[in-house]
Amino acid sequence: MSDCLLLALDVGNTNITLGAFDGPEMITHWRMATHRTMTADELALTVRDLFALADLDAPSRCLKGTVAASVVPTLDRAIREWGDRYLDGRLLLVDRTVDLGITIRYIPPEAVGADRLVNAIAAYNEYGGPCIVVDFGTATTFDVVADNGDYLGGAISPGIGISTEALFRNASKLPRVDIVAPTTAIGKTTSDSLTSGVVYGFASQVDGMVQRIRKELGTEAGVIATGGLAEVICKETETARLVDPWLTLKGLALIWRRVKGAGS
Repeated sequence: MSDCLLLALDVGNTNITLGAFDGPEMITHWRMATHRTMTADELALTVRDLFALADLDAPSRCLKGTVAASVVPTLDRAIREWGDRYLDGRLLLVDRTVDLGITIRYIPPEAVGADRLVNAIAAYNEYGGPCIVVDFGTATTFDVVADNGDYLGGAISPGIGISTEALFRNASKLPRVDIVAPTTAIGKTTSDSLTSGVVYGFASQVDGMVQRIRKELGTEAGVIATGGLAEVICKETETARLVDPWLTLKGLALIWRRVKGAGS
Protein backbone atom coordinates (compact mmCIF):
# COMPACT_ATOMS: atom_id res chain seq x y z
CA MET A 1 0.00 0.00 0.00
CA SER A 2 1.28 3.46 -0.86
CA ASP A 3 1.73 6.15 1.79
CA CYS A 4 -0.85 8.47 0.24
CA LEU A 5 -4.50 7.53 -0.12
CA LEU A 6 -7.50 9.19 -1.73
CA LEU A 7 -10.68 9.48 0.34
CA ALA A 8 -14.02 9.59 -1.50
CA LEU A 9 -17.28 10.66 0.19
CA ASP A 10 -20.77 10.17 -1.21
CA VAL A 11 -22.96 12.39 0.97
CA GLY A 12 -26.56 11.27 0.58
CA ASN A 13 -29.79 12.22 2.31
CA THR A 14 -29.81 9.05 4.42
CA ASN A 15 -26.21 7.84 4.54
CA ILE A 16 -22.67 9.03 3.93
CA THR A 17 -20.57 6.37 2.21
CA LEU A 18 -16.80 6.66 2.32
CA GLY A 19 -14.05 4.78 0.51
CA ALA A 20 -10.25 4.89 0.75
CA PHE A 21 -8.40 4.36 -2.53
CA ASP A 22 -4.82 3.25 -3.05
CA GLY A 23 -4.43 4.20 -6.70
CA PRO A 24 -7.46 2.83 -8.58
CA GLU A 25 -8.14 0.19 -5.90
CA MET A 26 -10.57 0.81 -3.05
CA ILE A 27 -8.94 -0.78 0.00
CA THR A 28 -11.67 -0.17 2.56
CA HIS A 29 -15.05 1.50 2.93
CA TRP A 30 -17.46 2.74 5.58
CA ARG A 31 -21.09 3.85 5.86
CA MET A 32 -22.56 6.22 8.44
CA ALA A 33 -25.86 8.00 8.96
CA THR A 34 -26.23 11.49 7.53
CA HIS A 35 -26.60 14.20 10.18
CA ARG A 36 -27.50 17.50 8.56
CA THR A 37 -26.16 19.58 11.45
CA MET A 38 -22.74 17.92 11.53
CA THR A 39 -19.91 20.42 11.91
CA ALA A 40 -16.46 20.37 10.31
CA ASP A 41 -14.96 19.33 13.65
CA GLU A 42 -17.40 16.43 14.06
CA LEU A 43 -16.68 15.29 10.52
CA ALA A 44 -12.93 15.42 11.19
CA LEU A 45 -13.33 13.36 14.38
CA THR A 46 -15.51 10.78 12.64
CA VAL A 47 -13.11 10.31 9.73
CA ARG A 48 -10.14 10.11 12.11
CA ASP A 49 -11.86 7.37 14.12
CA LEU A 50 -12.80 5.42 10.98
CA PHE A 51 -9.18 5.51 9.81
CA ALA A 52 -8.04 4.31 13.25
CA LEU A 53 -10.50 1.39 13.12
CA ALA A 54 -9.05 0.39 9.75
CA ASP A 55 -5.51 0.66 11.16
CA LEU A 56 -4.65 3.49 8.79
CA ASP A 57 -2.55 6.53 9.55
CA ALA A 58 -4.23 9.80 10.56
CA PRO A 59 -6.06 11.40 7.60
CA SER A 60 -4.03 14.61 7.94
CA ARG A 61 -0.86 12.64 7.26
CA CYS A 62 -1.82 9.84 4.86
CA LEU A 63 -4.32 11.51 2.53
CA LYS A 64 -3.18 12.99 -0.77
CA GLY A 65 -6.68 14.33 -1.22
CA THR A 66 -10.39 14.00 -0.62
CA VAL A 67 -13.15 14.12 -3.22
CA ALA A 68 -16.81 14.45 -2.26
CA ALA A 69 -20.25 14.68 -3.84
CA SER A 70 -23.13 15.96 -1.72
CA VAL A 71 -26.88 16.23 -2.20
CA VAL A 72 -27.27 17.80 1.26
CA PRO A 73 -26.68 21.56 0.88
CA THR A 74 -26.55 22.13 4.65
CA LEU A 75 -23.42 19.95 4.84
CA ASP A 76 -21.52 21.56 1.97
CA ARG A 77 -20.14 24.32 4.17
CA ALA A 78 -19.00 21.84 6.83
CA ILE A 79 -17.29 19.68 4.19
CA ARG A 80 -15.42 22.67 2.75
CA GLU A 81 -14.41 23.91 6.20
CA TRP A 82 -13.19 20.41 7.11
CA GLY A 83 -11.04 20.40 3.98
CA ASP A 84 -9.56 23.81 4.75
CA ARG A 85 -8.92 23.23 8.46
CA TYR A 86 -7.88 19.59 8.60
CA LEU A 87 -6.75 18.59 5.11
CA ASP A 88 -4.74 21.65 4.07
CA GLY A 89 -7.26 22.37 1.34
CA ARG A 90 -6.77 18.99 -0.36
CA LEU A 91 -10.49 18.69 -1.05
CA LEU A 92 -12.47 18.58 -4.29
CA LEU A 93 -16.22 19.05 -3.81
CA VAL A 94 -17.91 18.02 -7.04
CA ASP A 95 -20.34 20.70 -8.18
CA ARG A 96 -21.26 22.59 -11.34
CA THR A 97 -17.91 24.42 -11.37
CA VAL A 98 -15.96 21.16 -11.85
CA ASP A 99 -15.17 20.11 -15.42
CA LEU A 100 -16.48 16.54 -15.55
CA GLY A 101 -15.55 15.98 -19.18
CA ILE A 102 -19.09 15.09 -20.29
CA THR A 103 -21.92 16.91 -22.03
CA ILE A 104 -24.96 17.29 -19.77
CA ARG A 105 -28.21 17.41 -21.73
CA TYR A 106 -30.38 18.01 -18.65
CA ILE A 107 -32.30 21.31 -18.45
CA PRO A 108 -30.83 23.20 -16.76
CA PRO A 109 -27.56 21.25 -16.43
CA GLU A 110 -26.87 22.51 -12.90
CA ALA A 111 -30.13 20.96 -11.65
CA VAL A 112 -28.75 17.42 -11.88
CA GLY A 113 -27.63 15.96 -8.56
CA ALA A 114 -23.86 15.53 -8.33
CA ASP A 115 -24.28 11.88 -7.35
CA ARG A 116 -26.23 11.15 -10.55
CA LEU A 117 -23.49 12.63 -12.72
CA VAL A 118 -20.81 10.76 -10.78
CA ASN A 119 -22.71 7.49 -11.31
CA ALA A 120 -23.02 8.20 -15.03
CA ILE A 121 -19.30 8.87 -15.38
CA ALA A 122 -18.37 5.73 -13.46
CA ALA A 123 -20.79 3.51 -15.36
CA TYR A 124 -19.60 4.75 -18.76
CA ASN A 125 -15.95 4.33 -17.77
CA GLU A 126 -16.44 0.84 -16.32
CA TYR A 127 -19.05 -0.63 -18.67
CA GLY A 128 -19.39 1.64 -21.70
CA GLY A 129 -22.50 3.12 -23.24
CA PRO A 130 -25.28 3.43 -23.87
CA CYS A 131 -26.24 2.46 -20.35
CA ILE A 132 -28.80 3.02 -17.62
CA VAL A 133 -27.77 3.46 -13.98
CA VAL A 134 -30.33 2.49 -11.34
CA ASP A 135 -29.42 3.83 -7.89
CA PHE A 136 -31.42 2.58 -4.89
CA GLY A 137 -30.99 5.45 -2.45
CA THR A 138 -33.38 7.75 -0.61
CA ALA A 139 -34.87 8.12 -4.07
CA THR A 140 -34.62 5.47 -6.77
CA THR A 141 -32.99 7.20 -9.73
CA PHE A 142 -32.60 6.10 -13.33
CA ASP A 143 -29.82 7.87 -15.23
CA VAL A 144 -29.21 7.43 -18.94
CA VAL A 145 -25.84 7.71 -20.67
CA ALA A 146 -25.45 7.85 -24.45
CA ASP A 147 -23.00 5.75 -26.44
CA ASN A 148 -20.62 8.73 -26.56
CA GLY A 149 -20.81 9.36 -22.80
CA ASP A 150 -23.29 12.25 -22.85
CA TYR A 151 -25.62 12.46 -19.86
CA LEU A 152 -29.13 12.38 -21.33
CA GLY A 153 -31.33 12.62 -18.22
CA GLY A 154 -33.44 10.05 -16.44
CA ALA A 155 -36.17 9.52 -13.89
CA ILE A 156 -36.66 9.90 -10.13
CA SER A 157 -39.09 7.93 -7.98
CA PRO A 158 -39.57 7.52 -4.22
CA GLY A 159 -37.00 5.18 -2.73
CA ILE A 160 -37.68 1.87 -1.04
CA GLY A 161 -36.89 3.15 2.44
CA ILE A 162 -39.14 6.19 2.43
CA SER A 163 -41.92 4.32 0.64
CA THR A 164 -42.03 1.49 3.18
CA GLU A 165 -41.61 3.89 6.09
CA ALA A 166 -44.64 5.86 4.89
CA LEU A 167 -46.62 2.62 4.61
CA PHE A 168 -45.74 1.42 8.11
CA ARG A 169 -46.37 4.85 9.60
CA ASN A 170 -49.80 5.28 8.03
CA ALA A 171 -51.09 1.71 8.22
CA SER A 172 -50.87 0.95 11.93
CA LYS A 173 -51.81 -2.73 11.63
CA LEU A 174 -48.99 -3.57 9.23
CA PRO A 175 -45.82 -4.90 10.87
CA ARG A 176 -42.37 -3.73 9.91
CA VAL A 177 -40.52 -6.34 7.87
CA ASP A 178 -36.97 -6.84 6.68
CA ILE A 179 -36.40 -6.34 2.96
CA VAL A 180 -35.35 -9.86 2.01
CA ALA A 181 -35.95 -12.08 -1.01
CA PRO A 182 -39.53 -13.43 -0.95
CA THR A 183 -40.25 -17.09 -1.58
CA THR A 184 -43.56 -16.61 -3.43
CA ALA A 185 -45.49 -13.79 -5.05
CA ILE A 186 -48.65 -14.90 -3.23
CA GLY A 187 -47.98 -14.24 0.42
CA LYS A 188 -49.77 -16.48 2.93
CA THR A 189 -49.08 -14.15 5.86
CA THR A 190 -49.05 -10.38 6.25
CA SER A 191 -45.25 -10.36 6.54
CA ASP A 192 -44.87 -12.50 3.42
CA SER A 193 -47.35 -10.31 1.56
CA LEU A 194 -45.39 -7.18 2.47
CA THR A 195 -42.08 -8.75 1.45
CA SER A 196 -43.53 -9.86 -1.87
CA GLY A 197 -45.11 -6.49 -2.56
CA VAL A 198 -41.99 -4.50 -1.76
CA VAL A 199 -39.35 -6.66 -3.46
CA TYR A 200 -41.31 -7.83 -6.49
CA GLY A 201 -43.03 -4.47 -6.78
CA PHE A 202 -39.79 -2.49 -6.96
CA ALA A 203 -38.21 -5.14 -9.21
CA SER A 204 -41.13 -4.75 -11.61
CA GLN A 205 -40.72 -0.97 -11.46
CA VAL A 206 -37.10 -1.36 -12.53
CA ASP A 207 -37.97 -3.69 -15.42
CA GLY A 208 -40.79 -1.41 -16.55
CA MET A 209 -38.68 1.76 -16.48
CA VAL A 210 -35.73 0.08 -18.21
CA GLN A 211 -37.98 -1.21 -20.99
CA ARG A 212 -39.48 2.25 -21.52
CA ILE A 213 -36.07 3.93 -21.58
CA ARG A 214 -34.68 1.34 -23.99
CA LYS A 215 -37.67 1.88 -26.27
CA GLU A 216 -37.04 5.64 -26.34
CA LEU A 217 -33.32 5.12 -26.97
CA GLY A 218 -33.99 2.56 -29.67
CA THR A 219 -31.28 0.26 -28.32
CA GLU A 220 -30.73 -2.40 -25.66
CA ALA A 221 -28.75 -0.20 -23.28
CA GLY A 222 -26.90 -2.00 -20.51
CA VAL A 223 -28.11 -1.63 -16.93
CA ILE A 224 -25.91 -1.11 -13.88
CA ALA A 225 -27.47 -1.01 -10.40
CA THR A 226 -26.02 0.44 -7.24
CA GLY A 227 -27.18 1.48 -3.77
CA GLY A 228 -28.03 -0.22 -0.52
CA LEU A 229 -30.78 -2.60 -1.66
CA ALA A 230 -29.56 -3.20 -5.21
CA GLU A 231 -28.52 -6.80 -4.54
CA VAL A 232 -31.89 -7.81 -3.09
CA ILE A 233 -34.06 -6.11 -5.71
CA CYS A 234 -32.00 -6.84 -8.81
CA LYS A 235 -31.95 -10.60 -8.20
CA GLU A 236 -35.67 -10.46 -8.93
CA THR A 237 -35.41 -8.36 -12.11
CA GLU A 238 -34.95 -9.44 -15.71
CA THR A 239 -33.10 -6.32 -16.82
CA ALA A 240 -30.78 -5.20 -13.99
CA ARG A 241 -28.57 -8.11 -12.98
CA LEU A 242 -25.24 -6.25 -12.90
CA VAL A 243 -24.75 -4.73 -9.43
CA ASP A 244 -21.83 -2.46 -8.58
CA PRO A 245 -22.28 -1.37 -4.94
CA TRP A 246 -19.37 1.09 -4.99
CA LEU A 247 -20.12 2.75 -8.33
CA THR A 248 -20.43 6.28 -6.90
CA LEU A 249 -17.17 6.07 -4.96
CA LYS A 250 -15.38 4.76 -8.07
CA GLY A 251 -16.77 7.68 -10.04
CA LEU A 252 -15.50 10.16 -7.46
CA ALA A 253 -12.02 8.66 -7.68
CA LEU A 254 -12.17 8.94 -11.47
CA ILE A 255 -13.14 12.62 -11.26
CA TRP A 256 -10.28 13.32 -8.86
CA ARG A 257 -7.78 11.80 -11.29
CA ARG A 258 -9.28 13.74 -14.19
CA VAL A 259 -9.18 17.08 -12.39
CA LYS A 260 -5.90 16.65 -10.52
CA GLY A 261 -4.05 14.60 -13.15
CA ALA A 262 -3.73 10.92 -14.01
CA GLY A 263 -0.91 10.40 -11.54
CA SER A 264 -2.80 11.83 -8.60
